[in-house]
Amino acid sequence: MSLNYHHLLYFWTVVREGGISRAAEKLRLSQPAVSAQVKLLEEALGERLFQRQGRTLVLTDVGRLVDRYATEIFTTGNEMLETLKGRPSGGALRLAVGVANAVPKLVVYRLLRPAIEGADSVQIACSEGDPEQLLSQLATHALDVVISDTPAPPHVRVKVFNHLLGESGTTFFAGSGLARRLKPRFPHSLHGAPMLLPTINTSLRRALEQWFEAEGVRPRIAGEFADPALLETFGESGRAVFAAPTAIEGEVRRSHRVAVVGRTAAVRERYYAISVERRLKHAAVAAITSAARTEVFGERRAPTY
Repeated sequence: MSLNYHHLLYFWTVVREGGISRAAEKLRLSQPAVSAQVKLLEEALGERLFQRQGRTLVLTDVGRLVDRYATEIFTTGNEMLETLKGRPSGGALRLAVGVANAVPKLVVYRLLRPAIEGADSVQIACSEGDPEQLLSQLATHALDVVISDTPAPPHVRVKVFNHLLGESGTTFFAGSGLARRLKPRFPHSLHGAPMLLPTINTSLRRALEQWFEAEGVRPRIAGEFADPALLETFGESGRAVFAAPTAIEGEVRRSHRVAVVGRTAAVRERYYAISVERRLKHAAVAAITSAARTEVFGERRAPTY
């Protein structure tokens, strides 16, 4: 059995418009023509899609099932057209990414690199900000995806889906001299050691504080930073310890010329791609999520909720 998508479109329009007469106006066809197309779809499927209740057409159980699939099919088609409209001159696919300000810049680069280096030409537009502000831009389709270190909070009015990209343990870094002194007795050597920390309102800071308490250590806070990139820049001085995801350990060592003090799997950072789609359809976003799970964070089961 083959599906005639014209017949499916007429059926779907009847459902959306609330009847055959309104669907006929929408489609600029006669009512008998629309009725005939719906009848042909029923015959092809071997099922009744509508039944009459008085003068009103209502969907049967099979009709409701077909309507759900039709909605997904035509919604996906519309999204494709909107995506193609967003292509700049030259045919490059445009990807608008919002990045929560607590996400380390090296993590962002590792996540977006597959889209930049892919076979298809992609033009990336990145903006950084507060997660809730970014989610409001996602709702208006000003952004294609938001990368965050936390899932969208439940009180957000926008219907969004959190796609877990992966998670990472935490590595502690310092200048080579300080790292040599602290490494042998890590993590207890962190007690009283100068440390640069993210600000108190971040998920990483809360996780670090809990871990310090569990290990019975209390570092001396040498600085607090809202911007992870600024924190790591201060960390280049080598005079204080700072933490970053183990997933980017190599990049941090090379970029900031620091050494590893120690690692823990107990402090875990998670990263999410937040979208208005349950299934990620944007080609560049799909490339990012696939590479994140297999290359950046390693393969793992990534639920969507």
